[in-house]
Amino acid sequence: MSGRAQLMWDEAVTGYDFGPSHPMDPVRLELTRRLVGAFGLDRELAVVAAKPAGESTLKLVHREDYIDAVKTASADPAGADGSYGLGTLDDPAFAGMHEVSALIAGQSVGAAEAVWRGDAEHAVNFAGGLHHAMPGGASGFCVYNDAALAIARLLELGAERVAYVDVDVHHGDGVQAAFWEDPRVLTISLHEHPGTLFPGTGWPQETGAGAGEGAAVNVALPAGTGDAGWLRAFHAVVPELLAGFRPQVLVSQHGADTHFEDPLAHLAVSLDAQRAVQLACHELAHAHADGKWVALGGGGYAVVDVVPRSWTHLVGIVAGRPVAPETEIPEGWRQDVFARTRQLGPRRMTDGRWPVEYGDWEAGYDPADRLDQAVLATRRAAFPLRGLLP
Repeated sequence: MSGRAQLMWDEAVTGYDFGPSHPMDPVRLELTRRLVGAFGLDRELAVVAAKPAGESTLKLVHREDYIDAVKTASADPAGADGSYGLGTLDDPAFAGMHEVSALIAGQSVGAAEAVWRGDAEHAVNFAGGLHHAMPGGASGFCVYNDAALAIARLLELGAERVAYVDVDVHHGDGVQAAFWEDPRVLTISLHEHPGTLFPGTGWPQETGAGAGEGAAVNVALPAGTGDAGWLRAFHAVVPELLAGFRPQVLVSQHGADTHFEDPLAHLAVSLDAQRAVQLACHELAHAHADGKWVALGGGGYAVVDVVPRSWTHLVGIVAGRPVAPETEIPEGWRQDVFARTRQLGPRRMTDGRWPVEYGDWEAGYDPADRLDQAVLATRRAAFPLRGLLP
C-alpha cells in the first residue's frame, strides 16, 4: 500500500450534528462520500477508518480541563459549560459530541501518520479542517482542532518543518494560536477580511511571537473578492513562502465557503477556482515537501450544490485522478440528493469558469486596487521576517 493515497473515512463522522437548524449539516459529508463513490474515486485510493484520537493525542493541543468539559457535555448536553464555548448557538452540545469529535480528529491524525511514515504519499480527510477550536474552548462550529492535532502529531513523530495553508473563507485562528510561538510550523491563511467576518482575526500584522515570529502569515481579502483576485493573492504569497520554508509535510485546509453561493460569507469564488487552488497545493507539495500532503475539508454551507463537488474534486486530485470540470454528474447521485434533501443537485462538476485566469503578481501591482493592497500588506508584514523581499 506504500505510496498509495488514502481517503480517511468512517461513516460515524456524520454524527457530528449540531441539530436540524444548524448550518453545518452533516448531509454535506454524506453527499460528498456518495459523489466520490459515484465517480469510482474510492477505487483509486485506500479507504481507511482511523481510530478516534485518544486523550494523550488530544492533549497535544487541548487543555485537560477543556477535554473534561467536552466529555461532560457529551454525556449530559443540558449541563454544558458555556465558559468553554459549549452549549452556545455556534456550538450546541449534543450527546456523543466528544466521541464523534475525537473520531474526526483521529482521521486527520491518522492521515498525518500515514503520510509521515510513507504508508501513503497523500491523504485526505474532508470531514476535518475544524480550524477554529482553541486549546481551551470550542469556537465556530469546531470542538476539537483536528488540523492542529495532525500537525502536533507530525512534530511528535519528528517533523521539523510543517507548513499549513488554509484557504477557508474564515481565518484559521485556532491553528495559528496553537503554533503562535513555534518556528517549526508555518501557518498561512487566506480569508475574508476580519472587519467583515468571523472570527475577526487574521490581520496581516499577526505574524507570530517569540521564536515563532514570522511563522504566521495572513492575507485579509476584501469582501467580494472573486476568482481572479483570490488566485492572484494565493500565488502572490504561498509559493514563495513554501519555497523558502522547505516543509517536510504540507497540510492544507480546503473550506468550500469561499464560494459565491455560500450563505455565511461574502467572497465570490467559483468551484473552478477552488479546484485550481487544490491543484496548486498538490503541485506545491511535490515541489517543496517531497509530495507529502495532508488535505482537509473545513467550512462550507451550500451543502448540496457546492460542498460535495468541491471536496470530490479534492479527493480526485489526492487520488491522482482529477475529475475534469466539464464532467457530467451521475444521475444516480442526483436522485440520491433529491431523496435525501428534496433539492435538485447540480449537473456538472464546474461553474462554467474553467480555466480560471488571473494576473501574476510578478507582472506588477496596482496600488489603488483593494486586492493588491491586501496582498502588499501581507508581504510587507511577513516576508521580511522570513528573509524575503516584500
